[in-house]
Amino acid sequence: MSKSTNRRWIVKRRPEGLLRPGDLELIEGAIPEPAAGEFVVRVTHLAFDPAQLFWLSRDSYVPAIPIGSVVESFAAGEVFSSKKDRFPVGMKVQGSFGWQDYSLVADNTAFPLRSESAVKALNVFGLTGLTAYFGMVEIARPRTGDIVVVSGAAGATGSIAGQIAKIHGAHVIGIAGGPEKCRWVTETAGFDACIDHKSQNISEQLQKLAPDGVNIVFENVGGPVLDATLENLAIGARIALCGGISSYVPAEGAAVAGIKNYMQLGLRRSSMTGFLVFDYADRFEEAITSLRQWLDNGHIVSSEDVQQGLENAPETLNRIYRGLNFGKQLLAL
Repeated sequence: MSKSTNRRWIVKRRPEGLLRPGDLELIEGAIPEPAAGEFVVRVTHLAFDPAQLFWLSRDSYVPAIPIGSVVESFAAGEVFSSKKDRFPVGMKVQGSFGWQDYSLVADNTAFPLRSESAVKALNVFGLTGLTAYFGMVEIARPRTGDIVVVSGAAGATGSIAGQIAKIHGAHVIGIAGGPEKCRWVTETAGFDACIDHKSQNISEQLQKLAPDGVNIVFENVGGPVLDATLENLAIGARIALCGGISSYVPAEGAAVAGIKNYMQLGLRRSSMTGFLVFDYADRFEEAITSLRQWLDNGHIVSSEDVQQGLENAPETLNRIYRGLNFGKQLLAL
């Protein structure tokens, strides 16, 4: 890539399942020039989240990314050229910059990097940490002695959410895929136990680990995993519905798995509440202050899976749905 070239991934057609060749196109063009009040960011790191496939495929809580537009993504970088005093050349920033080498920023979608480390800024101090914070503190509301189950426990959001529950005095059980991830969940993230959904029956294990029922479920997976936790609710349990990655990309030819045990919500006088982190935008600084303190004093740890090269962005997003990422999925340009 020459210094005068800007590579961009644009949407060519709506994906059906995982990203495939032809869904996106990598094109080249000139580096944008800022007008008055604008600045250009040289992107150094991209963040990947399961919701991105929704943004590409269909209208959801936001309109689908238009055909022909750059794939949207949260990212980190450095101001390359600027005609905005608050963002001088050389400032390290993060924001919504998209899958491209250089991003023209004309509104309030950028702010100074929240950490000296770009990977930490996009993980624990990015939407990942914010989602874990508000989902656990505001929706789940753990108390000392609560039994908390976190699905997707080795993932970026789930791992931080479980650690926040531990800080609040809860007994935390993770659900993850494979022995390596389960070991990390207990030995590094500090969960009290972890169920391997690839080799163990979740419902049976929960009956052993939480014989009196589960007080809180932080749900990232949905489908059969959620069904298993519904079978094991304590009276008055609370479910924070953060995501349902099992339904985002169903197996080829298979229908999306629903849940059968929803009536347990009524029988156990329990609640299931969905949320979006953007609803708490006016409180982001509050969350970041707490997350920074917990990270600095060792109460939480974070893990990042960093792939390399903008040309590999589509397969990097696919890694999430294949369960290949360990912690927050990132890509260094």
